[in-house]
Amino acid sequence: MFRLLNKIHRVGGVSEPLVQESGGLAFEAVGARLREAVGQRFRGSLAIREVDAGSCNGCELEIHALNNVYYSIERYGIHFVASPRHADLLLVTGPVSRHMQAALLSAYVAMPEPKLVLAIGNCGADGGEFGTSYASCGAVQNVIPVDGIIRGCPPTPLALMRGILSLIDRKTPG
Repeated sequence: MFRLLNKIHRVGGVSEPLVQESGGLAFEAVGARLREAVGQRFRGSLAIREVDAGSCNGCELEIHALNNVYYSIERYGIHFVASPRHADLLLVTGPVSRHMQAALLSAYVAMPEPKLVLAIGNCGADGGEFGTSYASCGAVQNVIPVDGIIRGCPPTPLALMRGILSLIDRKTPG
């Protein structure tokens, strides 16, 4: 124990200092606009169900980053739910594998109206590296109707927030 404490004392802090970059300020601005839109159109709470339809998990890491302490998307009135029956928005990542086709369709059918669907990443948009094959349906829109696409491999948390805001502004009545 003392050996470890001595090492910590010798080395000191190894973390880099937090730098407030322009991306952080942009995220706050988008978050404020998103909080206002969610408050007006969804009575203060937007429920999202995320479905991995066969991705490499790069997009999931960025989506999960939205819930960490740095981004904390819940402060803007957005939360993730476990059931599509409680969801306002469906986030779908990856090219839809043939094994996930029925599960994705079931999740979409279980959602209440109005159904909003966002395809996340290049794979969700057009199949990406995997395309359409015997094992892959390709793009999400080949299986269910898609209202918006957020491109990137993977898209950043800021791009995800901007995409959600754009979809809300475009698809819901003011």
